[in-house]
Amino acid sequence: MLPPLREELALLPGPVLPDGQPSWTLHDPVRNLFFRIDWPTFEILSRWGLAEPRAVAASIARQTTLAVDAQAVEGVAAFLASNQLLRPHGAGASRRLAERRQALRASPWHWLLHHYLFFRVPLFRPDAMLGRTQHLSALFFSPTFVLATPAALGFGLLQVLRQWDAFAAQLVDVFSLEGLMAYALALVVVKTLHELGHAYTAKRLGCRVPTMGVAFMVLWPMAYTDTNEAWRLTNPRQRLQVSVAGIATELIVAVWATLAWSLLPDGPARSAAFVLGTTSWVTTLLINASPFMRFDGYFILSDLLDLPNLHERSFALARWKLREWLFALGEDPPEQAPAQRRRWMIAFAWCTWVYRLVLFVGIALMVYHLFFKALGVFLFAVEIAWFILRPLRLELSAWGQRRGSILQRGRTGVSLLVALALVGLTFVPWPGRVTVSAVLRPAESWPLHAPAGARVDALPFAQGQRVAAGEVLARLHLPDLHSRRQAVLARVEQLRWQAASSGFDAQTREKMLVTEQSLVTAQAELASIDTELRNYLPRAPFAGHLRDMDPDLRVGHWVGERERLAVLVREDGAWVVETWLEEQDIARVSAGDHAVFFQDGLGAPPLALTVQSVDRDASHTLGRPELAAQNGGHVAVRAQAGQLIPERAVFRVQLAPAVTLPPEALSGHVWRGRVTIHARAQAPAMRYLRQAGAVLVRELGF
Repeated sequence: MLPPLREELALLPGPVLPDGQPSWTLHDPVRNLFFRIDWPTFEILSRWGLAEPRAVAASIARQTTLAVDAQAVEGVAAFLASNQLLRPHGAGASRRLAERRQALRASPWHWLLHHYLFFRVPLFRPDAMLGRTQHLSALFFSPTFVLATPAALGFGLLQVLRQWDAFAAQLVDVFSLEGLMAYALALVVVKTLHELGHAYTAKRLGCRVPTMGVAFMVLWPMAYTDTNEAWRLTNPRQRLQVSVAGIATELIVAVWATLAWSLLPDGPARSAAFVLGTTSWVTTLLINASPFMRFDGYFILSDLLDLPNLHERSFALARWKLREWLFALGEDPPEQAPAQRRRWMIAFAWCTWVYRLVLFVGIALMVYHLFFKALGVFLFAVEIAWFILRPLRLELSAWGQRRGSILQRGRTGVSLLVALALVGLTFVPWPGRVTVSAVLRPAESWPLHAPAGARVDALPFAQGQRVAAGEVLARLHLPDLHSRRQAVLARVEQLRWQAASSGFDAQTREKMLVTEQSLVTAQAELASIDTELRNYLPRAPFAGHLRDMDPDLRVGHWVGERERLAVLVREDGAWVVETWLEEQDIARVSAGDHAVFFQDGLGAPPLALTVQSVDRDASHTLGRPELAAQNGGHVAVRAQAGQLIPERAVFRVQLAPAVTLPPEALSGHVWRGRVTIHARAQAPAMRYLRQAGAVLVRELGF
């Protein structure tokens, strides 16, 4: 016999389903839950008073065109029982209810873990307030306001473009303590308005809004509004209005705040408009519009497609399809849908899984770093176990229930072989290649710099011209230094005359020692000036060719301190390729390995190389700015005290060309390119295992 239904349940008309059949919504007012049912289920519930499955099925067959058997009626009864929609009956009803309550009662640890991950705090019941103030929200639903908002958007964006410099400058001010506090306050205001948008829209359409409050997801607060009553609405467009209302409210705030920023003068009001405008744009587009979490974007997509419980249904289809791919079980899909919609739902499920994997791993890392180490490790493990490992365990459990069918299928062997091959390939050493940016430069070169600000008096050699060892490369003139030399030279001559004539006069003989000491000091100063002047007559330390001369440099021009004038390249033609490798790559490279260098932009043929030396100590600074990431290289660095400090440990590697390159082979003295080193073979999995082991050792303090 069929158990009796709960008397307080309500049956409401629903929308037409995609296959054309009508639907109804079953409302549980105690829990404020809604269940959509199809036509056969409605006919079964309409005849529930017949109390016997065969009688219900026979009545449906006589009075409708549906073919329903007793088993289908029993399936509906099982659905109602599992969702607690039946009235307790029979002698053992109390015992069954007690057992069910005991089964649902979790242990204190399980309760704590579950409520740590997600819990709600209802703050107030807004329904009466929404009814009293409904007239205040009528302005925002009026046609005038709806038409004025796009116009305000266009005008506001136009003004922002015209004042872009001021907008960008004010955006920089956000990255301060005061700016972050202002954004936090704006976020609270915007999210409150967001929830009020849902609430007023639902109330306007005749729905009850029982509670509003704050929900905590992994201790992160989020405002929420209970709009489950929207399922009472039979028109899908009205339910869509309730779902869109929050995002629409934030966008409206952003539009009018942007317009206000463009019109207001500088001051607190303009700053507040800027914060409200930018906060609304960012939170709406980056958070609420995402359909991969149960935020507004998800409910909007569900209502647009008229697919309630989109996540659960698409996940069920994706799991079914995965089993068919792996084992070809031949099971019926969890729901019947057109092929195109089914493919879309499966693709959506996979995208959601990937998105959630990245998000939950990020949340786990954030939780780990927010708390002290012991609690952080525990909460990190909880996050990974609940959000990532638990779904995998449930799917493996489903495979275990189908173990007999799986072992009988030929597809299982093929899938097992493919899985073993993929796992094996990750642990089999692969021929390794390390490709990074590098510079090709002469093995020995000498940069010519101006020691201080000076005037160019002579440039004896031109670009590319050969220079013999010891020849003067440039003549620089520093007027102050020459004036000092003339003054010191005159003082030296005067002191020499005084020392030479001191024997003719008794008074000067008494000062002879002082005069001689002053002469020695002046001569030393003169020698020091002459030594300094020689720096302004730089000579070639070796024979070579001048490269990278400034084409605009002329005799009579002034140059600044440490300004580079040219580079002298040794004429023997020895060149090297220099690069820096990270720690995981340096272990696979050793002297004697072969490599190839490809120059940037020259169109020159590849240059064969051999690894010449590998530093075993990490470099504290990057000696080649050309290889910095901000200059197009591969080494991430930060500027500090005029030097480039690598963000990670990097080691210098020098490679020698297999052939000798004459200086004329290249027009400059340094060329950047990419070098590919044929390193030792390594299993792809080893790199990640080594990195994971290093992180564990570091974080656990071993």
